[in-house]
Amino acid sequence: MLINQCPHNIDLLQWICGMPSKVRAFCHEGKWHDIEVEDDVTAYLEFPNGATGVFVTTTGDLPGTNRLEITLEMGKLVCENHTLTLHKLSQNEREFCFQSKEGFAQPSVDVSVVPAEGDNSQHLGVIASFAKAVLHGEPLIASGEEGIRSLTLSNAMHLSSWLGETVEIPIDEDRYWEELRKWIESSKRKDTAPVLFSTEGSYGS
Repeated sequence: MLINQCPHNIDLLQWICGMPSKVRAFCHEGKWHDIEVEDDVTAYLEFPNGATGVFVTTTGDLPGTNRLEITLEMGKLVCENHTLTLHKLSQNEREFCFQSKEGFAQPSVDVSVVPAEGDNSQHLGVIASFAKAVLHGEPLIASGEEGIRSLTLSNAMHLSSWLGETVEIPIDEDRYWEELRKWIESSKRKDTAPVLFSTEGSYGS
């Protein structure tokens, strides 16, 4: 799931917040489906500047949640249901925390919707960008190097879960390969029949 169903979310995480330095993840294989890979993941992240984060994804929720929340000293940003909402504090939270003499007081909060701008053509936009790069040498929306960081993060989540411990980034690639081989060797042959699955309507407009 981390590699083929939510890599875009991992892309956004590391594009916006940067790469974490440590990861502790819990990947549940076949929790909701008859599969040998993870379908439920919760990961705790630590960043070099001391910030922390939590990444949660699963194929077992319906209708599902797609939410990005970033909490800062002057408020927070919440992106959900195609809307970016800013909660702006009237005073820095760290200053207010140590200056206030009341136990349950809080600074005033101004809530506003941030206008969304820019291209949001989804898969069609990515394919068009690739074609323009090949045909006309135009820059890609995201180069292959960008994918390395997201893959590094998902590999760190896998390795952390397999070992049952916190791992640092960059991870020990030899150890990752050693643990991955164990999963490959334990995989069982599946007797399956071909299935036709339409992806119509999933590529944006």
